[in-house]
Amino acid sequence: MNVKLADYRAPKDRAAIEMLMANYALDPMGGGEALPEEVLSGLCDALATLANAATILIYDGESPVALATAMQGFSSFKCKPLLNIHDVIVLPEYRGRGLAQRLMQEIEALARQRGCCKLTLEVLQGNKAAQAVYQRCGFAAYELDPQQGQALFWQKDLSAS
Repeated sequence: MNVKLADYRAPKDRAAIEMLMANYALDPMGGGEALPEEVLSGLCDALATLANAATILIYDGESPVALATAMQGFSSFKCKPLLNIHDVIVLPEYRGRGLAQRLMQEIEALARQRGCCKLTLEVLQGNKAAQAVYQRCGFAAYELDPQQGQALFWQKDLSAS
């Protein structure tokens, strides 16, 4: 397996990111719906404009099989950068081979290189397989005070208004 930091301008990496994202979007854990063509075709160009974006790709020979995309943010409580893992994708036929853990190791190395104080990610409540991987990699639910409970990840969709 070949692991690399994606080059959003390189045709091979662009095609890999588009294919993996399209595949994952169709998975129930990815929403189960195809991404619009304009999203797929514009994704790498948009990511290339973001200095805080990074994508790790894993290839099996010439075939892309996994990716993790992260966005650098900032922790006001630590006054340091953080890295939020946004997408983690492993093709179904490659799951159970440790590739998600390898992606997490690569993202952690990148975060340490950038001086980040922590990694963050979101995971669906029903995605027990991903949760198990993340727990093995040292992730846990976030809370400041156990009496106040765990942090919840919410969103407000601005595309409809």
